Amino acid sequence: MTQSELPPRGREWSQGEGCAVQRDFWGGIAGGIEVCITFPTEYVKTQLQLDERAHPPRYRSIGHCVRLTVQEHGVKGLYRGLSSLLYGSIPKSAVRFGMFEFLSNIAKDSSGKLDNKRSLLCGLGAGVAEAVLVVCPMETIKVKFIHDQSSSNPKYRGFFQGVREIVREQGLRGTYQGLTATVLKQGSNQAIRFFVMTSLRNWYLGDDPHRKINPFITAAFGATAGAASVFGNTPLDVIKTRMQGLEAHKYKNTLDCAYQILKNEGSLAFYKGTVPRLGRVCLDVAIVFVIYEEVVGVLNKVWKTA
Repeated sequence: MTQSELPPRGREWSQGEGCAVQRDFWGGIAGGIEVCITFPTEYVKTQLQLDERAHPPRYRSIGHCVRLTVQEHGVKGLYRGLSSLLYGSIPKSAVRFGMFEFLSNIAKDSSGKLDNKRSLLCGLGAGVAEAVLVVCPMETIKVKFIHDQSSSNPKYRGFFQGVREIVREQGLRGTYQGLTATVLKQGSNQAIRFFVMTSLRNWYLGDDPHRKINPFITAAFGATAGAASVFGNTPLDVIKTRMQGLEAHKYKNTLDCAYQILKNEGSLAFYKGTVPRLGRVCLDVAIVFVIYEEVVGVLNKVWKTA
C-alpha cells in the first residue's frame, strides 16, 4: 500500500519518530486541501442522505440542492460544516496511516511483504481506530451543522459555539452519535481501500519490488480504491448520517435506523448521495495517497542521507 511495504525502504523511515510525524502531518495537510476543494460535494451528499421521503422531498436532485442552498444561504452555505473536517484532518490521517503501518509491520511475512488479505485486515483495524478516536465526533458535528442549516430556526452560529451548544444540551455523548455505524463504515472503508490499493500495487510491481510508481499511477489506483469503497459501503454511510442528524432520536439503534429506512423509503434510499460521494471520495483517496507516497519517498531519501 505504501512505500513501507517494500523492504528495506519501510525500515528506513520507520527508524525515526520525526519522519512518522512529518509523514502524518503532510498527509493531514493534503487531506485538508482536498476537503476545501471538494466539500460542496460532501455537503450535497449529506443533505440528500438526511432528506427523508416527503411529498415532495425537499431536494429533487443534486443540482436542485445546490441551487436551493445558494439561494437561501449564498455560496458559503455549501461549506457549512467544513471546519469540523478541517480540524480533524491531521489527527485522522495520523491515526489512519499510523495504525495501518503499525499493523502492517506486524503482519508482513518473513520477506517483508504484505499480502492482499492481510492488508484488508490491517485496513480494517486502521478504520476502526480512526472511527473511535477521530471520525465519529468529527462527522457528528459536521452532520449536525449541515442539518441545522436547513432547519427553520438554525442555532449553530460557528464551530466552537456549535460544539458548546451540542455538549450543553446532550453532553459529550452528543458528539459521539452513530458510533456503531461509524465504526462499521470507516472499518469497511479502509479495509476496502487498503486491500484494493495493495492488490493493484502488488500487481503493478510484479517481481520487481523496487520499481518506481509514477504519481499518476498512484492517483489512478487511489481513485479506484475510493470508488470501490463508495459502492461497497454507501448504505452504512446513509445510516451513519441519519444516526448523527438532529432527528436521530427517532431511531432506537443502528439496526432500527436501517429497518425504518428500508420500511419507509425502500432499498434505493440506502444509496442516496452516491454520485456526490463518489466524486469527492475518488479525488480524496487519489490526492491523499499521492501526497503520502511522495512524502514518504522524500523522507526516505532525507533519512538515508542524514
